[in-house]
Amino acid sequence: MSDHSLIIGLESRLLNAWPSFDYQTYDGWILRLANGYSKRANSATPFLPGATLDDELIDYMIARFVEANVRPTFRLNGVEAPDVDERLKLRGFKEIEATHVLTASISSEDCERDPEVVLEPQVSKRWVREAAGSYGGDKADDETLMKIVSRIRQKAAFATLSLDDRPVAWGLGVVERGYVGLYDIVVAPDLRGIGLGRRVVSSLMAWGCGEGAHTAYLQVREENEIARSLYGALGFGTAYRYTHRVMPGRSASG
Repeated sequence: MSDHSLIIGLESRLLNAWPSFDYQTYDGWILRLANGYSKRANSATPFLPGATLDDELIDYMIARFVEANVRPTFRLNGVEAPDVDERLKLRGFKEIEATHVLTASISSEDCERDPEVVLEPQVSKRWVREAAGSYGGDKADDETLMKIVSRIRQKAAFATLSLDDRPVAWGLGVVERGYVGLYDIVVAPDLRGIGLGRRVVSSLMAWGCGEGAHTAYLQVREENEIARSLYGALGFGTAYRYTHRVMPGRSASG
């Protein structure tokens, strides 16, 4: 993908929709920190076409990560200079978790909401607790998740789907400048694979339609073929791909 304007436009929306606690800028890079919760909120990402890295800048940003007790991570979205990936590789940074940013056009047929999916404009402790609990692992940290989503300044919708009064699927939609971003789509572990996530995604797209969005976007790991197939069936296609280069020897969070 060589359309840097599309990449930077989506990256800017992502940055606003999934806020970090600390932002630092370095010669076309934005370094974000949020107590290690999710790589997209705890990494250095290029925001300037041709953004370069030299050893001095790499060392400086590594020190900032270490001060924050976050694994040094560079998130490479294709905007950076061509030699950046190789430079990090030679420094011992390992490539992990290739991720696709997917987009789908929203048509009039996508604008009808599922009546059983409840959408709330403000986050609740219950939504955070239940969504984080269904994620499990490192993402079970509901306190940090609450701090992140409470910082969202764009219009948002927190979705919950219940079956027989039991909450079973969750999602977050954030609208900005004609796009609705879909985040934290998660289903209760014992009910995955029966279409509940699809219902949440469709309802958030319909909500976005009502808020003037013409396009939906989301992120999915390259290895998650089941999710990519689901989103493909909903009309999503890859806009661009990014990878992570992480410093070995420190624990990672997803």
